[in-house]
Amino acid sequence: MSIRNLDDLLAEGVSGRRVLVRADLNVPLDKQTGDITDDGRIRAVLPTLGALVQAGAKVVVCSHLGRPKGAPDPQYSLRPVAGRLGELLDARVHFATDTVGESARTTVDALADGQLALLENLRFNKGETSKDDAERGAFADQLAAFGEAYVDDAFGAVHRKHASVHDVPARLPHVAGRLVLREVEVLGRLTGEPERPYVVVLGGSKVSDKLAVIEALLPKVDRLLIGGGMCFTFLKAQGHEVGTSLLEEEMVETCGNLLARADGKILLPVDVVAADAFAPDAAHDTVPADGIPSHRLGLDIGPETVAGFTAALAGAKTVFWNGPMGVFEMPAFANGTRGVAEAITKTDAFTVVGGGDSAAAVRALGLDESSFGHISTGGGASLEYLEGKTLPGIAALEN
Repeated sequence: MSIRNLDDLLAEGVSGRRVLVRADLNVPLDKQTGDITDDGRIRAVLPTLGALVQAGAKVVVCSHLGRPKGAPDPQYSLRPVAGRLGELLDARVHFATDTVGESARTTVDALADGQLALLENLRFNKGETSKDDAERGAFADQLAAFGEAYVDDAFGAVHRKHASVHDVPARLPHVAGRLVLREVEVLGRLTGEPERPYVVVLGGSKVSDKLAVIEALLPKVDRLLIGGGMCFTFLKAQGHEVGTSLLEEEMVETCGNLLARADGKILLPVDVVAADAFAPDAAHDTVPADGIPSHRLGLDIGPETVAGFTAALAGAKTVFWNGPMGVFEMPAFANGTRGVAEAITKTDAFTVVGGGDSAAAVRALGLDESSFGHISTGGGASLEYLEGKTLPGIAALEN
């Protein structure tokens, strides 16, 4: 795979040139206040944006936020992101109130060398996510008109066949930004010949979301530790009562087949924190994984499981973690995720956090980000990469 990178573009000279940057600024916002609750994705793109600004480029940044329905929706505006980006860059960010309309054209035309503009949410335009090639292409033409070169630094979106990710690179000289390049290098280590023992920790709510990656990883890993809501479908496959816990009934047989083929590689919880309700103040206690009361639901792995997972991680040389072990947003059910995350940081392994809720948990629980080898910005993208899928955004960057 051959991908030109940001340093190649900088070496050619970008001073005075318009550079269109696809960033992933899809940050969580507080529903009441509209404030950004986790700016990790904004900070992740700063090395690329800072280098372009320093080199005198006229930087035009585009991104999506949330899932608006192809039309402007104030709750998904990128305006709060423009404010935070300006604070982090210590520079004014010129904000366009539309994506390819009059405000965008005026804003981009007014940029001086070394200045940066942020366009409004890409998904306010139907063409961004359209499955119709012509409609998507027409939108890509409008976006490409804002740049003389294109930089993709939105790893969290490279698994999407969207106009700004897949179609714009065909219209402009294109390179991978620093974040995308780092992500591809790191995940390449996991799919190549990772140093062993190789331990994968998977959590999150649904087995169906992780089935393909489990299938792909099972032959390659030494241990596969499974927690989170998805563990209850596996426990059910073992014949255990799971009460009112999250369960994908249609996946029980599949999980049973996986366990039969795993040759002992898969480790499941031996105890869980079971609660009366899905609520932060619900009555709860720790019960054996094979003894969940019928009226209760599991919301976290228990301390014995944390100890067992910690022991399984202890000698690892490569660790990939994707998905929380419980409902970490509620303090009563965060201990499992915290315990396993801390165990990962204490290994001598090359450790990778697979984006999404796992990355959010690292920050929400106040863990030291630098104690992990790499924290991905793309949960879905990192999983699809490990599955061996062709990612449209990466394929578009290849020479």
